[in-house]
Amino acid sequence: MGRSFSDFVLNTQFEDIPRSTISRVQDLVLDLIGVSAAAVELEASVIVREMAGQLYGAGPNAVPARILFDGQQISRAGAAWAGANQIDSLDAHDGYSMAKGHAGCGLLPGVLAFCEGREVRGQEFLAAMVIGYEVASRAGVALHGTVSDYHTSGAWVSVAVAALGVRLAGGDAELLRQAIGIAEYHGPRSQMMREIDNPTMLHDGSGWGAMAGVVAAELALSGFAGAPAVTVEAEEAAVFWADLGDVWLTEQQNIKLYPVCRWAHAPIKAALDLRDKHGLDAADIAEIEIHSFHEATRLARSIPETTGKAQYSISYPVASALHLGRVGAKEVAPETFGDPMLADLVARTSVHECDHCNSNFPADRLGRTVVITKSGERLDSGITRAPGEHTNPIKRAGIVEKYDAFVSSVLPVERAEAIKAAVFGLAADRVSTDIMTDLLYSSVK
Repeated sequence: MGRSFSDFVLNTQFEDIPRSTISRVQDLVLDLIGVSAAAVELEASVIVREMAGQLYGAGPNAVPARILFDGQQISRAGAAWAGANQIDSLDAHDGYSMAKGHAGCGLLPGVLAFCEGREVRGQEFLAAMVIGYEVASRAGVALHGTVSDYHTSGAWVSVAVAALGVRLAGGDAELLRQAIGIAEYHGPRSQMMREIDNPTMLHDGSGWGAMAGVVAAELALSGFAGAPAVTVEAEEAAVFWADLGDVWLTEQQNIKLYPVCRWAHAPIKAALDLRDKHGLDAADIAEIEIHSFHEATRLARSIPETTGKAQYSISYPVASALHLGRVGAKEVAPETFGDPMLADLVARTSVHECDHCNSNFPADRLGRTVVITKSGERLDSGITRAPGEHTNPIKRAGIVEKYDAFVSSVLPVERAEAIKAAVFGLAADRVSTDIMTDLLYSSVK
């Protein structure tokens, strides 16, 4: 039998958390930092940081907070909003498959905002991040299990951010109850499939969820009432919280190797495998077939005009995998979209719904890529699983390799290495989060 929500959030200590879970959350934090740094120069990220400075300044009596890899000092809510939007603008951050969304994207900037103006030890920071993943993952499953619409991650990460705000401020169970009620009520219940069908810069609502969570915690701590949070307190939600403190969902987050919607990752992996196995040259390809679950088939099928559309596409990243042998940050940037071979391959691609893939979603993201060569040979990948699922996890070495690749064009090697050492040093006794945060807030080179 799991622990109560308030007991788990307020009383779980670093020593109570399995060492494997602590180790994994350090991996997740490094991964998020790498994505944040790599996203700095994307148009959506630049716009958000500029607007955050204009809209969310800290008042005269407020504790200022800083924006990741920017350094502007604004309000805690503004810093969480900007930081989460920045990570969300490069769709390469962790996710929880059963919630069909992403916890870390909103959690990291939210927790960092609450750390500003407080002396927080590394162990407390890591414990807070674990608690955040545990709460956010279950809140996401609870929301999707009790309502009909498919909402963005911001709708449920707001609850976790608010809970951590109360914890880090030393609040009690009643303050926690009010805070998560406010956060759930005002969390952005934006409809994810609208963004899938019409890709823009909106992405997964994580910035708005992080901001709603920060505001909710601050309001509750000031006496504002907002309970209950029905996804936590309602009778029909109880089943989703029954294993809290017994099963550690932090270790079940998936890792993205490609900065596009997770739904396209299985066909991308299948395409890369075919290319490597058969030594494919894009000029020899006559047709491409992509087979996947229904939601994936709704991703865009044309050459993108913007980074947002590239990240919510299925035909384009598969073409990139077959032609270029990679799908990275450069491949979702506009300078790549004009490659005539990519346009030719996308035009030769058809997308099909797969019953087997449908029956395994959302627990598994499956797909299949078939290439028909101009000589008439039919090359079939077979059913392929998206890489990075917790059942076959990308371990620390792989996450470090991804981090190094993502930050190589924006951070000096010395700073990148120092960040890595700081994150992996947070579990040491008496270490302060300052060893990490001092490296995160100044602008990139």
